[in-house]
Amino acid sequence: MNLFATSKPRALALATACLVALPLAACGGGSGSSGSSGGGSATKGTVSWWGWTPTDAATAKNYIAEFNKKYPDIKVNFKLVSIKDWTAALRPALASSSGPDVFDMQPGAYVAQFKSFAEDLTPVVEKALGEDWQSKVAPIGVSGLTADGKLTALSVGSTFAGTLWINKGLFDKYGVQPPTTLAEWVAACKTFQAAKQGCFVQGASQQGFDQDTLQAIANSVQPGLWTKASKGEVKWDDPGIVKTWEIWKQLFDQKIMQEGAIGYQQYPDANNDFLTGKYAMVMMGTWYTQYATEKGMTTALSSAGVSGAKPFPIVPIRFPDVAGSGNTSEMFGDSDFGLAVAKKSKNKAAAETFATWLATSPEGQQVVADQLDTFPALKSAQPNFDTIKLVDPAVQTTPVQDLVKSVGSVSEPRFALLGADIQAAMLAAATSVASGKASPEEAAKTMQAAAVAAGLTFK
Repeated sequence: MNLFATSKPRALALATACLVALPLAACGGGSGSSGSSGGGSATKGTVSWWGWTPTDAATAKNYIAEFNKKYPDIKVNFKLVSIKDWTAALRPALASSSGPDVFDMQPGAYVAQFKSFAEDLTPVVEKALGEDWQSKVAPIGVSGLTADGKLTALSVGSTFAGTLWINKGLFDKYGVQPPTTLAEWVAACKTFQAAKQGCFVQGASQQGFDQDTLQAIANSVQPGLWTKASKGEVKWDDPGIVKTWEIWKQLFDQKIMQEGAIGYQQYPDANNDFLTGKYAMVMMGTWYTQYATEKGMTTALSSAGVSGAKPFPIVPIRFPDVAGSGNTSEMFGDSDFGLAVAKKSKNKAAAETFATWLATSPEGQQVVADQLDTFPALKSAQPNFDTIKLVDPAVQTTPVQDLVKSVGSVSEPRFALLGADIQAAMLAAATSVASGKASPEEAAKTMQAAAVAAGLTFK
């Protein structure tokens, strides 16, 4: 889950910290894969893992249980830290001698903040996968986690945005086709709303999800425009970005966005409203694929407070061509999270063994792949759809498998290029435009000023 997006989303992400610890299995062998030059044994010991994700205890337990099949003498304790407390909790812990051995890392601002506390894991991944290791893993999971020539963390998997998810049953019930243009989107919402059925829901008070929608709009205006602005190749007040803000405003004016959207959070508000059937569409990325499964949807419904509800099929669709320019909005993504090994860890070798197993081993990456929460970093790992049970295979198999295939060609980053100050300015601009307190032109100038103040130079 992306911290800025609050994105990955699971209602439990906002819960208070919990602790997952599995008992040691019987003693056994297994050689360590660590490239560590010190820090205890690579095959036994206790590893403290802090993260904001996985946000449910079952997923963390599953990862650790599978790890312990090969490394039964390494006990892993997972501590879930709520998103809002992450920076405040992690920084003093890493500075002390009692912090985590392994901690989640994310491209962008958090790499900048925490890279000095992390070991360079390049020797570790080279030992695990060979000198040509970069050819075996998703490049998007390497670039974003590398800083100052150092690999700060091993990417466990990636997530991608630029999609909507729809409640297929509601679309069928009201005879609505998935929208492909802004006009079709408006018409679809009118049909739903005439039937007293919510159409689209978004938590527009949260920066990450606003950024997802804005980047998707910008890609409809001009593919790659958002990324170019993020790199300083075009200015944030470029006419194409101004048009992006104009379309953003139209989503509110034409009642695609639900009433009160800028006071909503994506989690839990929008997520719960979609899962409880109040709305037919929601802006979510590939992390929502897990809810296409019977198990994932059942768990999600329970988390949303739905008692005894029957799982329903959800389907991913492309973000509509809202600019009417004929562009199919391309997806964008980053490493969902990587595992960093703390420099001050007293169990460094065991910590590296765990991080390496989950991020680079076929067994670890298969567990990640089959969860359908984050797409695995190892190119050879793919979800095993022979064992994954979708809610309605007849409806979901093709679009879900097409989604999995499509992310292999994604090259646009999602959050890796933008710092916290620019993201904060974006959220302020998004809510100001939505409420009519700022014009699209003013929003574009705000973004440009924030980027310049943050030190970004433009061609």
